Amino acid sequence: MCELMLVRPSKLYAEQVMSYKEEMLQCGDSFDGCAGLEDVQSFDEWIDFERRLREKYKSGYVPSEVFLAVRRNDDFVVGMIDFRHPLSDFLKNFGGNIGYSVRPSERRKGYASEMLGLILPFCREFGESRVLLTCDKGNVASQRTIIKNGGVIENEIADTVGLSKSGIILRFWISI
Repeated sequence: MCELMLVRPSKLYAEQVMSYKEEMLQCGDSFDGCAGLEDVQSFDEWIDFERRLREKYKSGYVPSEVFLAVRRNDDFVVGMIDFRHPLSDFLKNFGGNIGYSVRPSERRKGYASEMLGLILPFCREFGESRVLLTCDKGNVASQRTIIKNGGVIENEIADTVGLSKSGIILRFWISI
């Protein structure tokens, strides 16, 4: 497939990142894998996400490697994905190592699966032999994306922190 490439956020994509935010807000979607994009007013404020997230989560903070998923043929940002490492207690239960989202107008094109496949070798470079992904039990598309990339369900847990619509979070491991 290889329609996408993962790139580090830069000013080159500032307008697209902010339009991504607006599209997600208009659809009422969650900002999974977006490094707190929903909390900022400008690209310049967002790009300093490491400092901002460290302040927001304090002792629960873990470093996050954030990428834009850019379509090769037109340099258009279709999604965002991040790799969080190492796992905090919170991430072990509710968030996992990887979070991702695809802008609503670009869904159902296989981009989430391709994004996940592209980030796995990067995770291996950080010394991971497997990564944890979680999703709402009601999010069948995300379940399929994870399974397509080798995800094996470990268990389901009650969502005691209000992240899911169904109240149940599925936990998957992908060996890399």
